[in-house]
Order: sequence, then structure tokens, then C-alpha cells
Amino acid sequence: MHPKGVQKLKEKIRSITERSNGMSVNKRKERLNQTVRGWVNYYKLADMKGLMGRMDQWTRRRIRMVTWKRWKRVRTRFYWLNKLGADKRKAWEWANTRKGYWRVAGSYILDRTLTNELFRRAKYISFLDYYLSVRL
Repeated sequence: MHPKGVQKLKEKIRSITERSNGMSVNKRKERLNQTVRGWVNYYKLADMKGLMGRMDQWTRRRIRMVTWKRWKRVRTRFYWLNKLGADKRKAWEWANTRKGYWRVAGSYILDRTLTNELFRRAKYISFLDYYLSVRL
């Protein structure tokens, strides 16, 4: 894929996963899945396994960022981090952090609580998985 194509894809995903667009979780998931299907089907003949993996990582971080933004209050953040398996002390520490949304989205704690398996069960389509299924 040409670098401009990657930029356009990222812009599209950014617009879907903006923190302030007020889109519901289900609507966001539906739009994101449509975008993944469309781009992968368009470029399925190209050899892009590495690029699809990188786009997966970046997209999941965007989803984590939106989720963190949705958990507005410290109490809510602590509750969900704790419920998703984080240590109580670490959950409390991260729930009270003053770091920005993007920085927290790339943190160890969200990587361990909002896992790829959790996204798979929530029916988010993975770039790489869908690319490999369409490619064969």
C-alpha cells in the first residue's frame, strides 16, 4: 500500500475513533468493522501482512483511548481496571493518573486489561485476521 493510502486509512480511523464525536460504542464498532472490511478487501491482493499487524496495534490503541475517555471518573476507571484483572493498588494508581488519553492507551495496564482477546469477543474485526482469512 502506498504511504498516502496508509495516511488516508489512518485519517478514516481517526475520524471514527475521535474522543469527542459522541458516537455510541455499537455504532463506532460497526463503522470501524466496515472500514476494516472495505480496506482489506480492496488491498487483499497486495502482500501486506506486516502493515496489517501494525494497523491492528494502532487501531487497538485508538479503541483503548476511546474506552479510557468513556470511563470518565476515577471511580469508574478503578472499578473497570479492577474488574478486568488489574492489581488493586495498580488499578487505583492508574485510575488517578493525570497522563493524557493517548499515553494511557499505550500503557502496560490497559494493554493487560483491555486485551486483544477482549476485543475479539466484543466482535471488533482485526485487520490481520481478516486479511489472512480473505487472502487464502
